[in-house]
Amino acid sequence: MKKHIKSIVEINDNKLSRYFAFFIQALILLSVITFSIETIPNLKPQTRTILQSIEWFSVIVFTLEYLLRIYVADSKPKFVFSFFGVIDLLAILPFYLSFGVDLRSLRALRFLRLFRILKLVRYNRAMNHFTRAIKSAKEEIFLFIFITLILIYFSAVGIYYFENEAQPEHFTSIFDSLWWAIITLTTVGYGDVYPITVGGKVFTFFILMIGLGIVAIPTGIISSALTKSIDSKEEK
Repeated sequence: MKKHIKSIVEINDNKLSRYFAFFIQALILLSVITFSIETIPNLKPQTRTILQSIEWFSVIVFTLEYLLRIYVADSKPKFVFSFFGVIDLLAILPFYLSFGVDLRSLRALRFLRLFRILKLVRYNRAMNHFTRAIKSAKEEIFLFIFITLILIYFSAVGIYYFENEAQPEHFTSIFDSLWWAIITLTTVGYGDVYPITVGGKVFTFFILMIGLGIVAIPTGIISSALTKSIDSKEEK
C-alpha cells in the first residue's frame, strides 16, 4: 500500500503519477489566481463565497498531499525539514493559523500563501537543474554575498564622509547612507538621494563601475554551474 501511494505521490513515469502531478500543478495555479482576484475591491458576496470555497478545497488537497508525502518518506524528519517539505508546510500553514490570529494580522498571513507557487518547482525539470546549480555553486555564491555586504558598508561609509556636511538631511548617519549604497551598487538609482559634492560624485562613479560587476558576477557563476548541471545530467 505504501509503495503504491509513493509511486503516485512522487514523480514517476506511470500514468497515475503524471495525473497527480498535473492535478496539483493546476490547483496551485488556480489558488494563485484566486489569491489575486481576492485583492479586487468591491467583489460581490457570491464571488467571495466561490473564492473561499476554492481556497478550502485547495487547502484540503494540499494538506492531504503534505501528509501523504510525510507518510511515504523514507526519512520523515529529513523530508519535513527539507526545502520542499518547508514549502509544502508554508503553503497550508497560513490558512490554519488564520483561525487563531487577530484579523489585523490576517493580511500578512495571506501573503504567505504565495509560497504555494514554489511548489511548482518540484515538477519543473528546468528548475531542478537550477536548484542543483545553486547547490554546486553555493560556496562561490556565499563568498560573493559576503564581499557584496562589505562593499555596501564601505560605500555607505565613503558617501557619508563625502556628503554628510553638504546634505545632512539625506546622509545623517552611516545607517541612512546604506540605502544610497544599496541602490547605487545594484545600479537601480531611484534619484531621490544623490551626491552633490565633487568628491561624492567621483566616489559614486567608481561605485557604479563596481556595481556593474556585482550584477554580472552572480550571473556568470550561476550560468556556469547550470551548464555543468545540464551536461552531467545528459551524460547520465
